[in-house]
Amino acid sequence: MSNEENNFGDAFVYSCLVDKAMGHEQFVPKHAVSFQISGETHIDHQQGTMILKEGQLMIAHRNQLAKAFKYPGENREYRSVSVMLDTDYLKKYAVEHHIATDHKYSGDPNILLEPDSFIQGYFSSLIPYLEHTKEVNPEMEAMKVNEMITLLLKLHPVLKTLLFDFSTPYKIDLEAFMVKNYQYNVPIENFARLTGRSLASFKRDFEKVFGTSPRKWLKEKRLVEAYYLIEKKQQKPADIYLDLGFENLSHFYSSFKEKFGITPATIYSKQNDNRTVY
Repeated sequence: MSNEENNFGDAFVYSCLVDKAMGHEQFVPKHAVSFQISGETHIDHQQGTMILKEGQLMIAHRNQLAKAFKYPGENREYRSVSVMLDTDYLKKYAVEHHIATDHKYSGDPNILLEPDSFIQGYFSSLIPYLEHTKEVNPEMEAMKVNEMITLLLKLHPVLKTLLFDFSTPYKIDLEAFMVKNYQYNVPIENFARLTGRSLASFKRDFEKVFGTSPRKWLKEKRLVEAYYLIEKKQQKPADIYLDLGFENLSHFYSSFKEKFGITPATIYSKQNDNRTVY
């Protein structure tokens, strides 16, 4: 079986993987409801790490930075299904069901739950669509999203505040946020959004705080950290470049050599008795 990760319409994501993989999505713009069919998903997020195990359900609040590592089970492929809850769907549902939407959610941004038989049946009902069709039609998508919202509120009523929180991120300390989250490889626009700023305001404030542009600072910060991890912590270049926000190993090597005049492999070899680096 080949590795597959497909989006069906705007609301559904189905993953079926044989080998370990790192998820590509590092900014979560919508509430996400994920069900682990087999294998495990390890999620590194701003508050720590969460492990989604087989048969578990996770609800993730929108506007987050996260990295997902996907592990197949023993003698079983990795399989998961996620439902992305678009704000427009949720606003419409709130109006139709007379749900107040003036509360800002302040709880955990990621919640693990044990699904009941209704939610298990719901995800089972999605599989034929995801495995045998290329796209779910809009009418079916809307119906299944509404069903998901209803089942979540039945399973865990206190999720109402999380699901129907339509507030925008407020302006926060830019320096503290960037120092903590520089390793996420997301567009500058997403950093601006998460710090409660327009793109223009974010760039102005960034220049005042760091004395340079966001792109230059991010590249410098990631490279300096890479040098430290390779030289002092003796970590392999191939093991760290993704964690530090570089898109591929080739780009990491060329950027590193441009700044330091030496390749990451050379530094690693010097620190590890000239062992071969892959």
